[in-house]
Amino acid sequence: MGLTKTEIFTDQQNEISLFAKVFGHPARVAILQHLFKINSCVCGDLVNKIGLAQPTISQHLKELKHLGLIKGNVEGTSVCYCIHKENWTVMKTIMTEFLNQDLSKSQDCC
Repeated sequence: MGLTKTEIFTDQQNEISLFAKVFGHPARVAILQHLFKINSCVCGDLVNKIGLAQPTISQHLKELKHLGLIKGNVEGTSVCYCIHKENWTVMKTIMTEFLNQDLSKSQDCC
């Protein structure tokens, strides 16, 4: 099995790759859209809204939380999730800079 060799890439390149990976699954995109729409949510609501099994939703929430795009607070027996707005802003800045690289180039290469 090969190694990913992430250490040969810059921190920014690795970070952009992680953001792209988290957006690479439609369930995570749907979760983020739902959290933006209602501004908070318990995991059970997501199961009903997204239509996936509880363990699957929990795994996607774990990925989003690990990257810092969402945060969760324990409220009784449930966890209430919401967008981590500061981290979301940082992610947008990093991704916008990456995606706008073409704007600074005035000539075509081919």
